[in-house]
Amino acid sequence: MGRDVNKLVTKVAGALRSRGQTVGFAESCTGGLLSSMMAAMPGVSDVYNGAIVSYANHVKQTLLGVPVSQLRTFGAVSVPVARSMVNGARAVLGVDWCVSITGISGPGGGSVAKPVGTVVFGVSGPGVDKVVQEHFTGSRGVVQKASAEHALRLLLEELGESESGS
Repeated sequence: MGRDVNKLVTKVAGALRSRGQTVGFAESCTGGLLSSMMAAMPGVSDVYNGAIVSYANHVKQTLLGVPVSQLRTFGAVSVPVARSMVNGARAVLGVDWCVSITGISGPGGGSVAKPVGTVVFGVSGPGVDKVVQEHFTGSRGVVQKASAEHALRLLLEELGESESGS
């Protein structure tokens, strides 16, 4: 785990710990990378409950409660699906905070409307229900790593913490 990721995870864990809160994830295009980053940090078991890697649409439907109508109408990489994923995972995992990631890592699978590198994030927590779409460039691995790191930054921001300060 790189120094920057280590710093992000440390800050997220510290912010959650100071609030007595927990986090979990719903991952699709990152395939568990965000979870791996979190679990690589010793001592996070008091704040990190786990994740659901919902790569296939039927997993999004059955485990996270994503309506099939959303998948058909908007596609797996969409604001409604990211919102359903994050809210479903938050309930299933029993956490205070949850982050979802759904996107197109490439090299294939993109379209004009949703090019490779399109990633949608959901963040849900006390008083927070946020969904944002971003675009990353690079290889599959670069898009996945950038997505996982961005998810940590979004969570840190919603926790009211800065990445650089204390």
